[in-house]
Amino acid sequence: MTVELEQQVREELTRYARKTVAKGLVVGPGGNISAKTGNIMLLSPSGFALEDIEPGQWIRVEIDSGKVLDQEVRPSSEVLMHLFAYRVNPDIQAIVHTHPAHCIALTLVSKELPMLFPDQAALVGDIAFVPYVLPTTDLLANAVAEKVGEHNSILLENHGLVTTGKNLREAYYRTEVVEESAKVYLAAKAVGEPKVLTDAEYKEIQSLESEAYRVQLLQKMK
Repeated sequence: MTVELEQQVREELTRYARKTVAKGLVVGPGGNISAKTGNIMLLSPSGFALEDIEPGQWIRVEIDSGKVLDQEVRPSSEVLMHLFAYRVNPDIQAIVHTHPAHCIALTLVSKELPMLFPDQAALVGDIAFVPYVLPTTDLLANAVAEKVGEHNSILLENHGLVTTGKNLREAYYRTEVVEESAKVYLAAKAVGEPKVLTDAEYKEIQSLESEAYRVQLLQKMK
């Protein structure tokens, strides 16, 4: 990783970390995000509120060995979850782990989030669900790693949400869409039985050229 590229990644991480806080997707020192370049990932430091992390404070970790290259502060306690995900699916370039209120609420009462509207179908697709596992452990890291090959968004029971992407922008906007989906579903469920998209309707949306273009554009932009 060149110095210039590393600095770009650090600044991008800082920008999206602050977005997660501004949108209420995490509170306090909760959540963690990362991005990779080659065999190095840059990960949020442990104990920091995401909005307080400066570009120079993201922690470098070797993905294949797990070696922490910066020793001033510890990497996020969920470092194994990020490492295992990158190792299992080389297409992943960024990971956003947050604690969105509606996503957590949904996991307390349901084990799935149905397909509800076009943005969810086009940008996210099928959402995985992981039963409660003790946070910061290799058990959670393995549970998430089992899902990231087939799913870009994973609900963690009593815990939160993990999204991945080909860049931070894609991973972050998947977080927003899943949280909005959970919010809509809980609101609808409170007054009746939600009308969800059928498999045919879901696949029809995914086949739209216009939606494919939007996804491709999102993957290219920062």
